[in-house]
Amino acid sequence: MQRAPPEDFLLKETKPHLGGGKVSGDKLTSTYDLVEQMQYLYVRVSKAKDLPAKDLTGSCDPYVEVRLGNYKGTTRHFEKKTNPEWNQVFAFSKDRIQASTLEVTVKDKDVVKDDFIGRVWFDLNEIPKRVPPDSPLAPQWYRLEDKNGNKAKGELMLAVWMGTQADEAFPEAWHSDAATVSGADALANIRSKVYLSPKLWYLRVNLIEAQDLQPSDKGRYPEVFVKAILGNQALRTRISQSRTINPMWNEDLMFVAAEPFEEPLILSVEDRVAPNKEEVLGRCMIPLQMVDRRFDHKPVNTRWVNLEKHVVIMEGDKKKEIKFASRLHVRICLEGGYHVLDESTHYSSDLRPTAKQLWKSSIGVLELGILNAQGLMPMKTKDGRGTTDSYCVAKYGQKWVRTRTIIDSFAPRWNEQYTWEVFDPCTVITIGVFDNCHLHGGDIRVEGQEIQGSER
Repeated sequence: MQRAPPEDFLLKETKPHLGGGKVSGDKLTSTYDLVEQMQYLYVRVSKAKDLPAKDLTGSCDPYVEVRLGNYKGTTRHFEKKTNPEWNQVFAFSKDRIQASTLEVTVKDKDVVKDDFIGRVWFDLNEIPKRVPPDSPLAPQWYRLEDKNGNKAKGELMLAVWMGTQADEAFPEAWHSDAATVSGADALANIRSKVYLSPKLWYLRVNLIEAQDLQPSDKGRYPEVFVKAILGNQALRTRISQSRTINPMWNEDLMFVAAEPFEEPLILSVEDRVAPNKEEVLGRCMIPLQMVDRRFDHKPVNTRWVNLEKHVVIMEGDKKKEIKFASRLHVRICLEGGYHVLDESTHYSSDLRPTAKQLWKSSIGVLELGILNAQGLMPMKTKDGRGTTDSYCVAKYGQKWVRTRTIIDSFAPRWNEQYTWEVFDPCTVITIGVFDNCHLHGGDIRVEGQEIQGSER
């Protein structure tokens, strides 16, 4: 038996038929000029008015069903509302259209069987085509018809047009390609998204000295150190060589802090009274919003902070709380003149310092067209067969992008385009293909590998 040739993972040159081009002068047909155009039938269901009450209670719980051949999308339903507003978009892939008419039906949700209220028909040959950069097609009112084609009570506001994946309605739309996915959470997990990484700062904590510490055992020399905690990061100084109630350290601790600053810096002065046993001599909490930001070589001013220690003693039958106030001398600042290295140096996508006023101007724009993938492996099992629900992730600088998930395909076609500002040519864009673990109970798996590149 002859073995199948091994999969070739080398880079290959492709020459897909891309979109773009010009029509009638300088008007571009699409802003997506690096990817193939994919045609979609869009239906925006805006709202309805004057809907009749259909059930015995005299109320109406309306929703809209958009049907094109074997594909059906539904809006959420409202309880007891004759003038509902949905503002939901449906997108049907033109490649999979197997019908000549589009049917949009308003129904009344019921426990036993949903009641028919009225519908609107559209001939696909008469649906207009939107050509960017034209403005979006405005929705308009349509009179509902009954099953015999006669006028029914109520009106529905709709917009129906043919467009491409460059349409701004594309990311928010329900897609016929993902008709098997249900639930708001699941739909949110398959849509394309753009993420921005939080801005990172180095937090420098210079611990200088403490004064007037009050250890419980006055007959021994204290072994004092400072523990600093920021979120799940914890660091500590060495034990002070000056074993007195006025210890000195002059030691720097460095943390990484992310905006927005939610966690405060907690400083705790502790005495090692025995192996693996410490006594807290005082503690303070410093919100990072109150910390100075340093952009150059000039050091920030030092300051004294009060340490608090609450001790409860008994005087007869009454509890008495005594608050000691020792002091800690510190110099704390957020370093904005450095770049916080949060990724491997070989794959660094951003070398700018944290402080935006220190950035150089951009040198260009990186444009990335994510076309397709081939030869993906099955990553999970559905109905007794292997399947993959893949999406692509690209990272450059602080901006991450995630394409929509293509359901059940080993050769997905995304054809999505993204842009980044470039500040340094010696940086790397990282691209990976993943299987969506939120669908069909699979575990998250990486399909692809990191790809190096630079700006166009």
